[in-house]
Amino acid sequence: MSTIALVGSDTLLGREIRDIVATSDTGISLRLVADTEEVEGSLTRVGDEPAVVGGLSPEALDGARAVFLAGSAEAGRKALGLADGETGTTVIDLTGAAEDRPDARLRAPLVESSDDVEEGDFDSAVQVIAHPAAIALALFLRRLHSVEPVRASVIQIFAPASEHGTAGVEELQGQTVSLLSFKKLPQAVFDAQLSFSMLAKYGEEAKVALEETELRIERHLATLLALPGAGEGVAMPSLRLIQAPVFHGYSFGAWVEFASDPNIETLESGLVTGSIEVRGGDFAAPTNVGQAGQGGIAVGAISPDRNRPDACWFWLAADNLRLAAENGVAVARQLI
Repeated sequence: MSTIALVGSDTLLGREIRDIVATSDTGISLRLVADTEEVEGSLTRVGDEPAVVGGLSPEALDGARAVFLAGSAEAGRKALGLADGETGTTVIDLTGAAEDRPDARLRAPLVESSDDVEEGDFDSAVQVIAHPAAIALALFLRRLHSVEPVRASVIQIFAPASEHGTAGVEELQGQTVSLLSFKKLPQAVFDAQLSFSMLAKYGEEAKVALEETELRIERHLATLLALPGAGEGVAMPSLRLIQAPVFHGYSFGAWVEFASDPNIETLESGLVTGSIEVRGGDFAAPTNVGQAGQGGIAVGAISPDRNRPDACWFWLAADNLRLAAENGVAVARQLI
């Protein structure tokens, strides 16, 4: 078993990593490390086994083959500084804290072909897991392009509150309760009313602007679409990110124009892979709730555009936390 330190073990992302490691044969032994807001020394579990959460110190990374960054930006920066002093320790960043480092490499094993990864890629590079929305769209567009050449696409992305971790989920919950009891709304994360509302822009005091996340998704998607392999060369879509009043899971509405008039049955059968579940016309369309805890993406509600015979509508759903975590664990498995 290879030891990998998990910084942010009790965050939403950290819990997903713990669940994947506990329920699959990964060859990984997790060393739980507290985030800045976690209590050092607390007792928890990884699967059926008890585990103690340690502090973020040089000893936490000593002998670890890699370290998952799944906590706050502050904890990520501290862990990066500690990892720089550890020979042979690779950083697997699920938060974007290390994205601007010159040795960072964007990763998404569910999208990459096996030929894209070489053993030497892990020697010094920081492995940054691509944004889950970018991974979901790259899976969809590359596979679709290999079935029927895509000319252009327009995609609306509906983000959940869990994009901002526990703080985002708790703020949406608090806003809903406050609205129903006629109390002042908590707005520390979004600086706007999200409950019962759709947001195209956050308030000026929001911690992270919605436009910043949209640009990050766009950058990561452009990189993933340019990777060699099946579906290579698909045109970059026009994207718009909307904050939805949902707790968990991404949804996507996609309009796709093809090089020729498509056949719906061909699209449905051709899209199916190990990472893509397709709901045909006889099944209910996928939802963010139904996709919770599931890997990959689900695609459904495929229908022709009544005004454009060469275009179709698609509806996609993905568990943002599970998608990020399963790609992070896949990088760790390649590493060990």
